[in-house]
Formats: sequence, C-alpha cells, structure tokens
Amino acid sequence: MHRITGRYVRQQGGLEPFSAFIPEPLPPHPSLSYDALQPLLTEAALELGRLDALSRLIPDAALFLYGYVRREAVLSSQIEGTQSSLNDLLRYENDAAPRVPEDDVVEVSNYIAAMTHGLDRLRDGFPLSLRLIREMHGVLMRGARGAHADAGEFRRTQNWIGGHRPGTARFVPPPAHEVPPAMSALEQFLHAPSETMSPIVTAGLAHVQFETIHPFLDGNGRLGRLLITCVLCAQGVLTQPLLYLSLFFKNNRATYDDLLGRVREDGDWERWLQFYLEGVRDVSRGACEKAQQILELFARDKQRVATLPRKSKVAGVVYTLLKEHGMVSATVAAQRLSMTFPTATAALGELETLGIVREITGRRRDRVYAYQAYLDVLNAEG
Repeated sequence: MHRITGRYVRQQGGLEPFSAFIPEPLPPHPSLSYDALQPLLTEAALELGRLDALSRLIPDAALFLYGYVRREAVLSSQIEGTQSSLNDLLRYENDAAPRVPEDDVVEVSNYIAAMTHGLDRLRDGFPLSLRLIREMHGVLMRGARGAHADAGEFRRTQNWIGGHRPGTARFVPPPAHEVPPAMSALEQFLHAPSETMSPIVTAGLAHVQFETIHPFLDGNGRLGRLLITCVLCAQGVLTQPLLYLSLFFKNNRATYDDLLGRVREDGDWERWLQFYLEGVRDVSRGACEKAQQILELFARDKQRVATLPRKSKVAGVVYTLLKEHGMVSATVAAQRLSMTFPTATAALGELETLGIVREITGRRRDRVYAYQAYLDVLNAEG
C-alpha cells in the first residue's frame, strides 16, 4: 500500500539547494493493515507481558535493573560512536579511570540520568509531553560533547543525516520552523485514545516519527530509542523499564535505516512494524532469559557466601552491594556501607577467595573488584 507520509520542501542553503522532508501527522492514513501483522503483534505482546510479569516477581527488581539499564545505555551510545563498555562505565562509577576517553563514559552516564529523570517523572504522574522530552534532552547533553547544541531546546537551524552538507545528505529532516508543529502533532498522537491501536504499535510509530523530525541538533538517536520504553511505561504496558531495542537495532542497522527510508518514501509502515515487532518479541524473550540467569547466579553465589564463617558475615553485606553494582572498590564499598576501609578490603578478599569477584586493576592500591560472572551475563548478546 502506497501512502503519502509527508512532503519535500525545497530549501536554499549554503552552496546548493536541497529538499527537506516534513512528515504528515500520525496515525498513518490510510489506516494500518493488521492482517499480516496480527500474529507477530500477539507474540510480541505475549513476550512483553511475560517480561513485565517477571519484573513483578523478582524479589528486588532494582538489583537487575541497575545492571540492565547500564547495559542498554552503553549499547545505545555505541550506536552513536562511543567506545565505552559496561566495564568502563562501572569503573567510572567507582572513581577508577576508564580505558576509553572520559567523554565517552560521560555520554553513557548522561543517558542513564536522562532515562532515570524521564521515568521518575512518569511515575510521579507527569505526562509524556514535549516538556518532558526537552527535560530529558537537557539531562542527556549536560556536560557532554555537543552540550553546546541547544541542550533541552528544539533546534533552530537545519540538520541532516549522512553527508557533509544538506545537499549531499542521505536524509534532511524538516526545517527548524516546522519542528514545533510537527512535535506538537506527535504529542497529540501519544495522548489520543485509541481502541484499535496497541500501545506497542504506538511506540513503534512514535519512534519513527521522532527520528524523522529529528528535533534536536544532537542526541536524537538515543532519545528516540528511549522514547519507545517511555511510551510503554507511560501507557502501563511495562511496570519496570526493561525493554530496550538498541542491541537489536545495532545488529540490524542496515535494515533499520532502509525501513525508515521506506516509510518516508512509500509509506510502508507495515514492513517497519514487522521488523520492530520482531525486535520487541526477541528482545523481551532474551531479557526474560537474562533475568532468570542472573537470579540463578545470585542464588548459587548466595549459598557460597553462606559457607563463610559467621565472623565473615560482612562479606554477605558487600556481596549484596556487588549484586546491585557489578563492580566496586574497597573505598566505595566502605563509603556506601558505612564500614571501615580495612573491613571492606577483608570482605572483598574473602569473596575473591570464593571466586565470586576478581581484582581487575593489578594495582596494590585503589583496587577494583568485578563480579565477573554477573557482568558476563549482562554483556552476552541476547
């Protein structure tokens, strides 16, 4: 089905004229054809429901969320070119120097802060709105490369994707003066009640529309991916922010780019939704499996810690901290647990003897200990 999803407007800028694309407001017209999509939508909704149910059953969801959210932040930032790994981020959070430029790690850390800010506001009853999106962008860009790029404000100049200038770009989003009305229309779509459209589909459409508008000078990709999770949380599909598609998009980058282009050129929303729903289904299933692996690991290692002499019970307290943070130094453990540095060092030494943690710096001072089995599960693809 061919749809008109927008129009090109001729612009004069720089050395040559170029055409910018202004999208039509959502929802698509003519309406989506669900016949071929329905089985896949059912599978995606089922797996997403299993993931949400699991998050409700986990005794302390925060233990899983801490590492899982950081894994997502790393993956989403890697798509934009950062070299930071999960270990680099955790080292940075423990005041240990990462093995990549600190700017890369700051960008990842800001992604977590923006995510946390947005989801906390939603839990407090604040609507998913343009104001909240701008707030999240301000947090995302704070102190990072590109922070000069109108952090928290929609762009006032033309941007483009690919190429060195608009005339040679792969895609040119709307002119700056068209951004506010286009984003207002997107906001209206997000708040328009629909008895026929699943929130999962709403999130998938909103992501493409956001990326097409490209409302900021920088950070659009990260914020656009985060928007999917925010829509699902705002609409009550997810209790905890456990669905992240960055790895799926990263592993299928060429297909992702091609399908966004087909939506804009041919209105082929159905093919995009097929791809996106496959991602929701597979990523939800993988997140369930990863959560179960982590819970089983925690249960096994808890039993191992329990074999330590009673006088070593402080090791159990430090182990609980490691379950949440994945990596910790004796200094940070002492600060967070209100114990002395020698006590924290001794506890980490006992956990190292059990093979639960390993020291990763090779230094005699300022040593950092990683819960490697936990990090291996988080870092594994899937």
